[in-house]
Amino acid sequence: MSGNVKKYSLLVVKVLLTLAFVAAGLAKLSGQEMMVQTFEAVGVGQWFRYVTGVIEIGAAALLWVRGLQFVGAGLLTCTMAGATLAHLFIIGPSAVPALVLGILSAIVAYHYRAQSPIDLGSSAA
Repeated sequence: MSGNVKKYSLLVVKVLLTLAFVAAGLAKLSGQEMMVQTFEAVGVGQWFRYVTGVIEIGAAALLWVRGLQFVGAGLLTCTMAGATLAHLFIIGPSAVPALVLGILSAIVAYHYRAQSPIDLGSSAA
Protein backbone atom coordinates (compact mmCIF):
# COMPACT_ATOMS: atom_id res chain seq x y z
CA MET A 1 0.00 0.00 0.00
CA SER A 2 1.47 3.37 -0.98
CA GLY A 3 2.28 6.00 1.61
CA ASN A 4 -0.48 8.37 0.52
CA VAL A 5 -3.14 5.67 0.50
CA LYS A 6 -2.08 4.58 3.98
CA LYS A 7 -2.01 8.15 5.24
CA TYR A 8 -5.46 9.04 3.93
CA SER A 9 -6.98 5.70 4.94
CA LEU A 10 -5.81 6.30 8.50
CA LEU A 11 -7.21 9.83 8.38
CA VAL A 12 -10.62 8.55 7.21
CA VAL A 13 -10.70 5.92 9.96
CA LYS A 14 -9.78 8.51 12.61
CA VAL A 15 -12.53 10.86 11.38
CA LEU A 16 -15.11 8.06 11.43
CA LEU A 17 -14.06 6.97 14.91
CA THR A 18 -14.15 10.55 16.17
CA LEU A 19 -17.64 11.14 14.80
CA ALA A 20 -18.96 7.83 16.14
CA PHE A 21 -17.46 8.15 19.61
CA VAL A 22 -18.26 11.81 20.14
CA ALA A 23 -21.87 11.12 19.14
CA ALA A 24 -22.08 8.05 21.39
CA GLY A 25 -20.38 9.83 24.27
CA LEU A 26 -22.70 12.82 24.02
CA ALA A 27 -25.72 10.50 23.94
CA LYS A 28 -24.49 8.86 27.14
CA LEU A 29 -23.70 12.12 28.91
CA SER A 30 -26.98 13.76 27.90
CA GLY A 31 -28.98 10.82 29.23
CA GLN A 32 -30.59 9.62 26.02
CA GLU A 33 -33.25 7.08 26.97
CA MET A 34 -31.67 4.27 24.95
CA MET A 35 -28.35 4.76 26.75
CA VAL A 36 -30.01 4.90 30.15
CA GLN A 37 -31.84 1.63 29.40
CA THR A 38 -28.70 -0.01 28.05
CA PHE A 39 -26.67 0.73 31.17
CA GLU A 40 -29.63 -0.27 33.33
CA ALA A 41 -29.62 -3.65 31.58
CA VAL A 42 -25.87 -4.04 32.16
CA GLY A 43 -26.53 -3.56 35.85
CA VAL A 44 -23.47 -1.57 36.92
CA GLY A 45 -25.30 1.69 37.54
CA GLN A 46 -25.75 4.95 35.68
CA TRP A 47 -22.43 6.30 36.95
CA PHE A 48 -20.77 3.92 34.50
CA ARG A 49 -22.70 5.53 31.64
CA TYR A 50 -21.09 8.86 32.52
CA VAL A 51 -17.62 7.33 32.85
CA THR A 52 -18.00 5.60 29.49
CA GLY A 53 -19.20 8.81 27.83
CA VAL A 54 -16.23 10.77 29.14
CA ILE A 55 -13.81 8.03 28.05
CA GLU A 56 -15.33 7.91 24.56
CA ILE A 57 -15.16 11.67 24.01
CA GLY A 58 -11.76 12.05 25.65
CA ALA A 59 -10.22 9.14 23.77
CA ALA A 60 -11.65 10.39 20.46
CA ALA A 61 -9.96 13.74 21.13
CA LEU A 62 -6.66 11.97 21.90
CA LEU A 63 -6.69 10.47 18.40
CA TRP A 64 -5.69 13.96 17.22
CA VAL A 65 -3.05 14.80 19.86
CA ARG A 66 0.47 14.09 18.65
CA GLY A 67 2.12 11.53 20.90
CA LEU A 68 -1.16 10.39 22.48
CA GLN A 69 -2.88 8.74 19.52
CA PHE A 70 -1.90 5.27 20.76
CA VAL A 71 -3.45 6.00 24.17
CA GLY A 72 -6.68 7.27 22.62
CA ALA A 73 -6.99 4.34 20.22
CA GLY A 74 -6.11 1.89 23.00
CA LEU A 75 -8.81 3.30 25.27
CA LEU A 76 -11.36 3.05 22.47
CA THR A 77 -10.29 -0.53 21.69
CA CYS A 78 -10.69 -1.56 25.34
CA THR A 79 -14.04 0.23 25.60
CA MET A 80 -15.33 -1.59 22.53
CA ALA A 81 -14.03 -4.92 23.82
CA GLY A 82 -16.19 -4.35 26.90
CA ALA A 83 -19.14 -3.24 24.78
CA THR A 84 -18.81 -6.31 22.56
CA LEU A 85 -18.83 -8.62 25.58
CA ALA A 86 -21.79 -6.76 27.10
CA HIS A 87 -23.76 -7.15 23.87
CA LEU A 88 -22.87 -10.82 23.51
CA PHE A 89 -23.64 -11.87 27.08
CA ILE A 90 -26.04 -9.32 28.56
CA ILE A 91 -27.69 -6.80 26.24
CA GLY A 92 -27.98 -8.42 22.81
CA PRO A 93 -29.10 -8.29 20.03
CA SER A 94 -25.98 -7.55 17.98
CA ALA A 95 -22.38 -6.92 18.93
CA VAL A 96 -21.38 -6.14 15.33
CA PRO A 97 -21.26 -2.31 15.62
CA ALA A 98 -19.11 -2.49 18.77
CA LEU A 99 -16.90 -5.13 17.18
CA VAL A 100 -16.38 -3.05 14.01
CA LEU A 101 -15.55 0.09 16.01
CA GLY A 102 -13.20 -1.97 18.17
CA ILE A 103 -11.38 -3.36 15.13
CA LEU A 104 -11.04 0.11 13.60
CA SER A 105 -9.71 1.44 16.91
CA ALA A 106 -7.23 -1.43 17.09
CA ILE A 107 -6.01 -0.63 13.56
CA VAL A 108 -5.33 2.96 14.63
CA ALA A 109 -3.61 1.75 17.81
CA TYR A 110 -1.45 -0.58 15.74
CA HIS A 111 -0.43 2.28 13.46
CA TYR A 112 0.71 4.34 16.47
CA ARG A 113 2.25 1.42 18.38
CA ALA A 114 5.64 3.19 18.45
CA GLN A 115 4.07 5.57 21.01
CA SER A 116 3.49 2.70 23.44
CA PRO A 117 5.63 2.66 26.59
CA ILE A 118 6.19 -1.05 25.99
CA ASP A 119 7.94 -2.38 22.92
CA LEU A 120 5.23 -3.42 20.45
CA GLY A 121 7.46 -3.25 17.39
CA SER A 122 8.44 -0.34 15.22
CA SER A 123 6.07 1.91 13.30
CA ALA A 124 6.37 4.59 10.68
CA ALA A 125 4.12 6.89 12.75
